[in-house]
Amino acid sequence: MSGRKRKQRFGSVDQVERGDDNQRGDVKPRMVQSPYFPKEGHRLRLGDEFFTQPCISLAKALLGKVLVCQRADGGELRGRVVETEAYLGGVDKASHSAGGKRTQRNEAMFMKAGTIYVYPIYGVYLCMNVSSEGEGAAVLLRALEPLQGLPVMRELRAARRREGARALKDKELCNGPSKLCQALDIQRCFDRRDLTSDAEMWLERDPQIGHQEPDPHLVVSAPRIGVGSHGEWATKPLRFYLRGHRCVSVVDKQAESLTHSLDNT
Repeated sequence: MSGRKRKQRFGSVDQVERGDDNQRGDVKPRMVQSPYFPKEGHRLRLGDEFFTQPCISLAKALLGKVLVCQRADGGELRGRVVETEAYLGGVDKASHSAGGKRTQRNEAMFMKAGTIYVYPIYGVYLCMNVSSEGEGAAVLLRALEPLQGLPVMRELRAARRREGARALKDKELCNGPSKLCQALDIQRCFDRRDLTSDAEMWLERDPQIGHQEPDPHLVVSAPRIGVGSHGEWATKPLRFYLRGHRCVSVVDKQAESLTHSLDNT
């Protein structure tokens, strides 16, 4: 891809961002069209054949897929995955399953590919992972692009924030692993559920897009967040996100520069 084409594409992202930031909190539920995946239509639930792949491959393949949570009233909350992290199992010193450690807490990491692993951090927040191929391997969902149910997401996030805090912009609703769990009301009880068959949570792809993946030039590989104490594993580029996307939790300029240099070689 030439630099000119990439600039034009990011121009469309900027236009969407300006419209997004000006939206009010009382906006009606709607689908927000993504500049990365412009074709919207009927959606297709992902099955075993999708999840049964190596951890790094799954982390990249999840980009652009839509996470759906069905509420008790039948309404749906939807968000498109824009950032992930791969945790490679026993060999990965930053993984909960490092050294083959298997406990009641991380049991989901050892279950069939496509199993939900929800765990608490700091005693109050939750993070959601999806198991992959490989003993004890799983992918952390780090950020979503809100698509449907934004008013409900905003209420759920506000309930966990201090009184009088400023209203969140749409791009801030799900731009972090715990934030997306709050916004989609993902509870600890979702742990060990199967994304291929669960009635309340699943992942979809747009059939108009089919098996098309994001443009490789737009996928940034960067070190993971919050694993600085794990030696060489702290610097391995096992975080993947869509370059230029407004909902990414943490932008890594150095990694983006390296990716850009590789694109132009």
